[in-house]
Amino acid sequence: MNSLDRLKSKLKIGAVYRRSDLEQWSSSVDRHLQQLQREGLLKKLSGGLYYYPKQTAFGAAPADDTTLVAAFLGDNRFLLTSPNLYNALGIGMTQLYNETVVYNHKRHGRFKFGGRTFRFAVKPHFPAKSTPEFLLVDLLNNIDLLPEDPEQLLIRLRDKVRTMDRGSVEKAVQEFGNARTRKLFVNILRDFKDRDAH
Repeated sequence: MNSLDRLKSKLKIGAVYRRSDLEQWSSSVDRHLQQLQREGLLKKLSGGLYYYPKQTAFGAAPADDTTLVAAFLGDNRFLLTSPNLYNALGIGMTQLYNETVVYNHKRHGRFKFGGRTFRFAVKPHFPAKSTPEFLLVDLLNNIDLLPEDPEQLLIRLRDKVRTMDRGSVEKAVQEFGNARTRKLFVNILRDFKDRDAH
């Protein structure tokens, strides 16, 4: 088995590799990468990031977002999210966003992989997966960046919070809310307490 075939035998369909990942199996990694791309076995996603596409009836499937981001960061501690998920809160948001947001501990900025844009944001705290409480807090953290009317959004959010478990919402605010979001929630929760007292 020659050195290129040996490298091919290590590659897995659907996997994303950094150039540095492949160095352990090749002493001529740049030459081998060029050959593998010419053969269509690997696709270059960005500088130093390569994908072994899974072939479907419709052609090569794009890389799975989780696999791609884990390879890029060299870390599994991240949360993939999108402003589109705010629509699931049922507060009448209508905008669609063509961006995936990656909360993580390492990288910041916009990166393009295989024609798709990812916005990486370094955050000290984020959950392992999105919950309605986290989405509510995240929406408030980012309310000034959204093209929706913030005043109308706040009115609808106030109504939404009434339908949710207060303890879970307060916990999410403390864990994930920025200073402004915490202040807004103090006012919302004060309204509840005033109503409960009557």
